[in-house]
Amino acid sequence: MKTNLITLALLTFAFSVSAQKYEFKTIKEIDTEPVQAQGITGTCWSFSSTSFLEAEIIRIKGKKIDLSEMYNVRHTYPKKARNYLMRQGKAQFGEGGLNHDVINSAKIAGLVPQSVFSGYTNGATKYDHSKMVEELEVLMKKYANPEVKLDPKWKTEVNAILDQYIGSDVTEFIFEGKKYTPKSFLEMTQLKLDDYVTISSFTHE
Repeated sequence: MKTNLITLALLTFAFSVSAQKYEFKTIKEIDTEPVQAQGITGTCWSFSSTSFLEAEIIRIKGKKIDLSEMYNVRHTYPKKARNYLMRQGKAQFGEGGLNHDVINSAKIAGLVPQSVFSGYTNGATKYDHSKMVEELEVLMKKYANPEVKLDPKWKTEVNAILDQYIGSDVTEFIFEGKKYTPKSFLEMTQLKLDDYVTISSFTHE
């Protein structure tokens, strides 16, 4: 009897809790572009940071622009490769990245809209960098040999792989009837990239 009463009390409590509906209250709504799928890639750093820049363009210009996430990725991989080779393989080389990778890429290479550089190649409609990363890692191990002078051909080979799986670089394009370069397009967005800093907190024991 005692067990039945305890069970009944627990069921009553659970029902009363589930019956309570929590309502979220909007304090400040920040307009953004729709969420995009990164597919089978380790490029969350570019998708999240590019989304932030899109929201900033809306805030600054009141204009919605779907920026290319893969354009930032395309321009970050050669820097990753150079860092890995200059350190003779004693550095990380992989898909991961941070917010400042997108900011640094945009400072040097500018920005482009998604309609100009989708990052899809060979008729693909979803992102999958599995083979690309595998080929790049093999290439890095080939050239990261401290006993052999670094052959400058590594740049050409890295770019060839990126061209195949992400797409060739963009120099000029038309957007809304006007011709841009990636740098002039960045200027049009009115983003001041030096205004953005990355702050992290680490605990070392």
